[in-house]
Amino acid sequence: MKKKIAIIFGVTGQDGFYLSKLLLKKNYIVHGIKRRSSSVPTKRIEKFLNQKNFIVHYGDITDTSSIQNLISSINPDEIYNLAAQSHVGVSFFTPLFTANVNAIGVLAILEAIKNHKKRIKFYQAGTSEMFGKTKDKFQSEKTNFNPQSPYGTAKVFAHQITQNYRDAYNIFAANGILFNHESPMRGDNFVTKKIVSSLTKIKYGKQKKLVLGNLYAKRDWGHASDYVEAIYKILQQKTPDDYVIATGKDYTIKEFVNKTAKILNLNINWKGKGLKEIGIDNKGKTIIIVDKKYFRPLEVDYLKGNASKAKKILKWKMKNNLNDLIKEMIKHELNELKIN
Repeated sequence: MKKKIAIIFGVTGQDGFYLSKLLLKKNYIVHGIKRRSSSVPTKRIEKFLNQKNFIVHYGDITDTSSIQNLISSINPDEIYNLAAQSHVGVSFFTPLFTANVNAIGVLAILEAIKNHKKRIKFYQAGTSEMFGKTKDKFQSEKTNFNPQSPYGTAKVFAHQITQNYRDAYNIFAANGILFNHESPMRGDNFVTKKIVSSLTKIKYGKQKKLVLGNLYAKRDWGHASDYVEAIYKILQQKTPDDYVIATGKDYTIKEFVNKTAKILNLNINWKGKGLKEIGIDNKGKTIIIVDKKYFRPLEVDYLKGNASKAKKILKWKMKNNLNDLIKEMIKHELNELKIN
């Protein structure tokens, strides 16, 4: 049986790692695309580099000719676009770059697919940040978008242009609206990674304080390995469609901190309100503070997804809960610190 060929744009990120692992296990030939840079951001995918079915190429989704050449030469069965400027806060400081990567880059891929002779299945990575300010208790595929950042706004364009090309040109193009998903592979500038890493270091005397922004923003957190299972399933359907992938449970940043601290056996007492709220350990030391610079110009108060469509049609199931996720992230941090 002929092996399927997949392209993963954004292969060096968290989801790129888990998706590569999944596709290789399913006997795909995986072509990972990464941007050329002065650093070598391949740490996550190092374990795949010597496998004959895993090939890395240089490419950039803001370079139309680069995209066209890669798709033409590789001739894939499936394309997964995970490439993005993926930090919401950073998007306020780099709005043009964010728009070029997260919006126009997606259009470049769709144009290349439209002009390619072979029918290619395309997956676009969406985000719960597209919902932004919402009055819906749960957000589903029917919830209106109201993004509150350049990141979310660019992702709405990507989502809708994917739908547009699907309808206009009969392309197999599907969107996954993924709510927050984390893992030990999460980047250092994401709040969950920051919390777990900092509290682990504080516990073992390697760091003094954790500095956070809005403690009361609510998010729906799942495990990235579960979510890439859904991504894969989306492209195995006969008909392209859009799916929300979420746990249906939400927690505040503060609750995430408390859960992490409990697993680490690190006692935290909270005092004060607003910007003066602090977390104190048993010795009376302030180990958590709030800093206004970590607040966004526009805050998204809460996000909680309804994944009933994905569960029904994709037969998608989660294997990990939030405690499992945090424990795995802590274990990774302890290994990094070489603490048994």
